[in-house]
Amino acid sequence: MTAIIQVAVPGPFATPLDYLPAGNAPLPPTGTRVRVPLGNRRVTGVVLAHRQDSHLDGTRLRPMIEGLDEHPLLDGELLDLILWTARYYHHPVGEAFATALPGRLRHGHPATGGRSRHYTVTPQGQATDPARLHRRAPRQAEILTWLQSRQRITAASLATLEGDPVGAMNRLLDRRLCESHESHDYGLIEGRGEACAPRLSPAQQAAAEAIAPNGGHHTLLIEGVTGSGKTEVYLGAIEQVLAAGRQALVIVPEIGLTPQLIGRFQQRLNARIAVLHSGLADGERLNAWLAARDGQADVIIGTRSVVFVPLSAPGLIIIDEEHDQSLKQAEGLRYSARDLAVLRGYRLDIPVILGSATPSLESLANARDGRYGHVQISERAGGARPPALRLLDMRGQPTRDGLSQPLLDRVSQHLADDGQVLLFLNRRGFAPVLICHECGWLAECDRCDARYTYHRQRQRLQCHHCDREQRLPAHCPQCGSADLRPLGLGTERIESALRASFPDHPLVRVDRDSTRRRGSFEQAMADARRGETRLLLGTQMLAKGHHLPAVTLVGIIDADQGLFSADFRGPERLAQLVIQVAGRAGRAERPGEVVIQTHHPEHPLLQTLLAGGYPAFARAALAERQAAGLPPATAMALLRAEAVDRSTPMDFLAAAAGQAPGIQGVECIGPYPAPMERRAGRYRAQLMVQAVERRNLQGFLDGWLPRLATLPSARRVRWSVDVDPAETL
Repeated sequence: MTAIIQVAVPGPFATPLDYLPAGNAPLPPTGTRVRVPLGNRRVTGVVLAHRQDSHLDGTRLRPMIEGLDEHPLLDGELLDLILWTARYYHHPVGEAFATALPGRLRHGHPATGGRSRHYTVTPQGQATDPARLHRRAPRQAEILTWLQSRQRITAASLATLEGDPVGAMNRLLDRRLCESHESHDYGLIEGRGEACAPRLSPAQQAAAEAIAPNGGHHTLLIEGVTGSGKTEVYLGAIEQVLAAGRQALVIVPEIGLTPQLIGRFQQRLNARIAVLHSGLADGERLNAWLAARDGQADVIIGTRSVVFVPLSAPGLIIIDEEHDQSLKQAEGLRYSARDLAVLRGYRLDIPVILGSATPSLESLANARDGRYGHVQISERAGGARPPALRLLDMRGQPTRDGLSQPLLDRVSQHLADDGQVLLFLNRRGFAPVLICHECGWLAECDRCDARYTYHRQRQRLQCHHCDREQRLPAHCPQCGSADLRPLGLGTERIESALRASFPDHPLVRVDRDSTRRRGSFEQAMADARRGETRLLLGTQMLAKGHHLPAVTLVGIIDADQGLFSADFRGPERLAQLVIQVAGRAGRAERPGEVVIQTHHPEHPLLQTLLAGGYPAFARAALAERQAAGLPPATAMALLRAEAVDRSTPMDFLAAAAGQAPGIQGVECIGPYPAPMERRAGRYRAQLMVQAVERRNLQGFLDGWLPRLATLPSARRVRWSVDVDPAETL
C-alpha cells in the first residue's frame, strides 16, 4: 500500500494536507520540509506524519515535488509545540509553522549558515604593546588587547563595541597587526566574561536560590522593583546552566532592549551569544536559528518569535518584562510568547523565570494560586533609593506647550545640579489634532475613525492607525482659511519647547520617527548612558528596562491618556507604564524624583500608585477583575470581523452567535462595534466569548469555529479569533 505524507502547508487549512511520495524517492522524514503543488503554485511545507490511507480518493492525491532536507529540521518537541499552538489559538496549522520558521526556511532556501568574517592577531601584532597605541588610538589598543588574549574576534562581536570599531580594525589590518579571514560561521557574538559578579543583596540571593537551575521544571515570578538587579539574578542562573553544558533562552519584548542586554551578557559570560529579532537581515536570523539548533550558541536572546527556536541542550528560559503587551502577537497567529515559554519549559522539564517590576495580573494570579513560585525584590541594588513620586495638579496651571512652570523649574534645578532629565510623553508627532480656527474643520483620516497627527518636521499629516499620509494643507479645505492650528501635545512639540527653554543643554528625542535609521536608537541610548545627553524626551521606547544611571528627574507630561480607556486592561497598562517610566530615575547614588502632570490628581489609580506602589494597585485590580468576571478570573476569546461596509460584520457575528453551542459556563457577549469601528477603510465589530474554565472555552471553540466557515456571510468578511486577547479595542 502506498504511504501518504501529511504536510502542513501555508494557507487557510485547519489540518495538514495529504500528498503522495515523489516517484521512487524515499519517504521524507517527519520534521523535514518538502516542496509540494498547491493549486497552480509550488509551496514549501513541513512533513508532520506518514499514513497508510487518506480521507480523499487516491486519484485526487498529488505527488510531492521534492524533499528539501535530508534530516529533520524540527525535532519532535518543537513539532508538538507548534501543533499545540495551532490548536490552542485555533489557527491554520501551516501558517503556524510558517510563523515559527525563519523567512529563508519557509521560502525553501537551504538550511545552511552563511559565511562570515573574523579577525586574528598576527605575530607582529602579538609582539606589539597595546600601550603604544593607546594615547592616539584607544579603540585600536582595545581591540589589539582583546585579540592578544583571545586570538580571534568575529565581525558580529566587533560591531558591538562602541565608537568606530570597524575603522579601528581596518587600521590594524593596514599596519599588519591583524589578519582578516572568511569562513563558515554562525555570526555569533562572543562573550568576554571579564566582569566579576557583584555581591548579591539578601533579596537577590533569595531569588537566585529559588531558581534552582538544575532542579527540573518550575515557573518562578521575580517581582523586582526597577533597578533591583533582576538581570544579575538572571546572569547567575545562566552561569550555572552553562556550567552544566546546557543552553539558556532569553526572551525580551522589544528590539530596543537587546543591545543593552547583549552588552551586559558579553561582559559577564564567557559564552557564544545568538541574537534573533525582526530588525536583522534574513540571513542573520537564519544563522542564529541554526546556531541554536546545532548547539553552537550557548545563550539565545530574542524577541517574541524566539520562543520557537530549536534548542539542542535546553536548560533555562527567561522572559524579561513578562508583563509587556509586545509579547503577544497582534496579527496572524495571535500567540503569547510568555505563555508558550511556560508551556515549553514544562515539556522540556527546565525552569522558567518571569521577571518584571510590574507583573501582569495573569502572572500574579498564577503566583497567588500556587501555580508559579513568587519572590519579591523590594530594594534597589547598590543602595540606590526609590524615587520620590509626586502629582502635579495641572488644573488652572499656565503651561508652555504642555510643560507647567513647576515642572520646568524642576528640570532647570536638576540640570543645574548636573543631573540628567527624562521627560515622557507617549504620543509622537507635533500635535494629535489640526483644526481650522475659522470654521472648526478637523483634519480627519478618511479611512479611520481617527484624526491625523501633525508632523511639523516633515510637514505631513499622518494617521497613526493606518499610516496614511498627506501633505499639510495650505488652506482649510472647508472654508479656505489659512488659520490652521495644531492642538494637543506630541513629542515634536515638547522637543521644540525644551530647546527654547534650555538651549545650552544637549537634547535627544527618542520615538519611532527619530529612530528610523538603523543603529540610531542604540546610539542615542549609548550617548545617554555616557551622560553626553542631558535632556531625554521620548515615548514608551524609553520606559522599558533601560539602565540610565545619571537620570535624577523623570517628568511624565500627560498621565491622563490611559485613565479612561475603553479597554478593560487600560488601567493595568497605565499603572505599569507610570511605574516603569518612574523607575528610570535615581538608579545610582543620587536620589531620584518623579513629577506626574495630571488634570485628575484625585483619580483612585494615581492615588493608589502614590500610596502603595504597583503591588497595592495589583491587589485592587485583581479584586475588581474577579468581581466583574474578567480575565484572569475568567478565560476569554474575541471573534473579530471586518468588511468595507458597516452592517456586514455585525450580520456575520449575529449569525455566528446563533451557531454557538450550548456549553454550561460559557457566555457570548455581543456582537458590538469595535471601539474604533472604522480602521484602514474597513468597519470592525467583535463578539466576546467568556468562560469560567479554560477547558470549557476550548471545547466551545472546537465545536463552534468550524461551523462559522460554512455561514454564507463568512465569505463577505474577514474574520479571526483571538484567544486570550491582550487588548479588546
